[in-house]
Amino acid sequence: MTEPGTVLITGPTRNLGRHAVLAMADRPDGQRPDLLLVGRAGRDLTAVADEARALGARVHEIGCDLASLAEVRAAAATAHGLLADGAVRPLRALVANAGTMSADTRRVSADGYELTFAVNHLAHAQLIGDLLISFTAPTRVVLVGSNTYHANFWRKLLHVAEAEWTDPVELARPAGGERTPGMEASGIAYSNAKLAILYYAHELQRQAGPGINVSVFEPGWMPGTALGRGASAAFQAMSRALGRIPGVSTPQRSGPLLAAMALDKRWAHLRDGAFVVKTKLTEVQPVAHDRGRERRLWEATAELLERAGASPTPDTKI
Repeated sequence: MTEPGTVLITGPTRNLGRHAVLAMADRPDGQRPDLLLVGRAGRDLTAVADEARALGARVHEIGCDLASLAEVRAAAATAHGLLADGAVRPLRALVANAGTMSADTRRVSADGYELTFAVNHLAHAQLIGDLLISFTAPTRVVLVGSNTYHANFWRKLLHVAEAEWTDPVELARPAGGERTPGMEASGIAYSNAKLAILYYAHELQRQAGPGINVSVFEPGWMPGTALGRGASAAFQAMSRALGRIPGVSTPQRSGPLLAAMALDKRWAHLRDGAFVVKTKLTEVQPVAHDRGRERRLWEATAELLERAGASPTPDTKI
């Protein structure tokens, strides 16, 4: 059995990420990984790191605002240094958990890109690209996705916007004009970013080679989490009400499932962007498989990262 090594996780301070961290830290000796926690520096990051240490894990905090590609590159360099110096065991998994849903698609990242697309996709593409050379095979990359890219009965009922795909350079462009775009535009931007994650997962698998397994985890809709804090008061009130329904997804329930995706033997075979909804391997909609869009996203991502002063995502083989 492969030793658990080190897991790097983004967005570790709240909700899904926090409960995934604590689930990994609470594993028995011999099954507990070292942890690299990449998140905004401050009290929340220190608190979850201290909780994980109290459970017995070796933990390093790496302060990083994922809305800044310069900070993402610095975080990757810090992680690479810790691995090279032997401060933690070999890197066996990267969990791209951090995400945001900006209520105003005019809001931009530090690099001038639309904030939702920048944090959900571009930041993780930069981080993963920079760390490919630091992985020790066999390695897992687990991207946190969402089913919001397509509509179903419940999402239509709740007015959750589905993706409206266009060229990735356009997706990265913030909205213009003085009038604040509505929540529909925000929802479309979020769903586009989640569809981008599926496309990226498929192409990353082709580019990274056989030593890395790429999968996508859908935690289930978790009403009341901070992700929807930019939504209307009515939507947030409805979410809180739905959150009290027995069996609905919560960070406490889904966090350990995300930890399992990174560590459990059950999921070790997953690759090619396999999509898991909580505990069920699920076939994505046909729109989520498109070789042309996937290749274009890979190319456009390299262009956008390079434009922001980053290096293009490498074609490193493991």
